[in-house]
Amino acid sequence: MKRREFLKRTTKATALAAVCGGAGWFFNNRQWFNYEPPMVSKHSFEVAPDNRFPQLTLTRDENHAAALHDALDAIGSIKRFVQPGERVTIKPNVGWDRTAAQAATTSPLLVGEMVRLCLEAGASKVIVSDVTCSEARRCFLRSGIREAAEKAGAEVILPMRDDFVVMDLGGELLTSWPVLKHFVETDRLINMPIVKQHSLTSCTISMKNLYGILGGRRNKLHQEIDRSIVDLASFSRPTLTVVDATRVLMRGGPQGGSLDDVNIEHTVLCATDQVAADARAVEFLGLDAARVGHIVLAKKAGLGAIDYRSVGYKENI
Repeated sequence: MKRREFLKRTTKATALAAVCGGAGWFFNNRQWFNYEPPMVSKHSFEVAPDNRFPQLTLTRDENHAAALHDALDAIGSIKRFVQPGERVTIKPNVGWDRTAAQAATTSPLLVGEMVRLCLEAGASKVIVSDVTCSEARRCFLRSGIREAAEKAGAEVILPMRDDFVVMDLGGELLTSWPVLKHFVETDRLINMPIVKQHSLTSCTISMKNLYGILGGRRNKLHQEIDRSIVDLASFSRPTLTVVDATRVLMRGGPQGGSLDDVNIEHTVLCATDQVAADARAVEFLGLDAARVGHIVLAKKAGLGAIDYRSVGYKENI
């Protein structure tokens, strides 16, 4: 082959590879582009305040289902939060390919029991979903959450490319961003985090757990992670927060791995104030909420109270 012909063919091949590679990158990431005008909406799923009930309850019981029932009854019972015919989406932490014992994911027993309670209250449909960090199928299977949720009657949804909608979150840092549609196209949102140490934020509990409604390159938010957590908590205000402190990951978070890093606490918290929920829950990690960046910012943003006793707190140990 002559040098001129070789260069000609090589140039064409290089151009074709660039086009194909670019097209592949585009189609594999197309949901993160503002290819359509973002949906603009604040998504508060909160219930109306009721002075008859505390905004935060805590129960400790080795029977974890009983702990959930007691904490929930003390804050008004499931009927306060779910009405007949409503669609409910439950957001556990299913982020990692870990077993329940490793305390990196929400207790499948608690998730299954919450599904059952919602359906018992008359929910027309209960969805359980999360945008995981590790591969979704493995996370849902190994954590035990898929089996427990489906057995209780939920539809478990593993996020697909077409499940995301671009939304204007209205935050200082978080503006237009892809959100898993099942967390906005619902009547009620129940956030079910687990208490864990976190290498970037000191802790991950209720507000940080909301990262799992986002698609896109979430690691881009890590440079200002406290601000992004507060923006997200301001956008997506759950109907109810149920904190799993039955097992607490003290070190190695958020992914965990070693059972030596897990404390057994047998505790469940229920809250209508997500800041208060995190302020109480960080105490299981030996932390002071007044020294945790995103909790302080959330309080300043008017999202809730760090002094959780000031908003009504009931503890049953």
